[in-house]
Amino acid sequence: MHFSKFSSLSVLALSSALLALGTTTVLAADSTAEHVRVRGTVSSLSGDQLVIKSREGNTVTVMLMQQWKAAAVKKATLSDIKKGDFVGIASQKESGGGDDALEVLILPEALRGTGEGSYNWDLKPKSSMTNATVTNPVKNVNGGIVTVTYHGHDKKINISGSTPVVTLAPATPDEVKPGVAIFVPAVKGPDGKLKTENLIIGKDGVVPPM
Repeated sequence: MHFSKFSSLSVLALSSALLALGTTTVLAADSTAEHVRVRGTVSSLSGDQLVIKSREGNTVTVMLMQQWKAAAVKKATLSDIKKGDFVGIASQKESGGGDDALEVLILPEALRGTGEGSYNWDLKPKSSMTNATVTNPVKNVNGGIVTVTYHGHDKKINISGSTPVVTLAPATPDEVKPGVAIFVPAVKGPDGKLKTENLIIGKDGVVPPM
């Protein structure tokens, strides 16, 4: 698991995403805290203890804070990306110097500007996350190139036809059950334990791609 400047911003952005879905926002936004992103599938949920089989194959236990909430990602398509949308795109540098998208998250209007910028990310080695506004979506049958703008900077990102494109959807705590794909932005305490109040799960078989 990788820690970066975007860690605290990602927690804030995802917490805000839950607000946009009518849930909660509060998770400690202390920029000095150690933030951890956990990806995997739910093994069990008992009381406030969430056990996850991580993508690395190890077992991770996360303590759920009081009044924890869940949101979900659902499938979208390349054609859903419109000019003016605020998106979060994880990408990786290609050999030619450009960026290839690893995933695209179309964010609700209520999240416009949240975590705006481009930062290191840990989806894959040397990947980045860019939260920005779409200024020029160019599409074809095999994918396309999208131009996004953040803080006056333009960035072109290649999106293939196989790139996961998702958006946010409501979810309930009852949907957090064994076998469900999950993404957890967590905080690591001085005792080494992880805690969170926000979970992002897959919906209808979609795996959170971020």
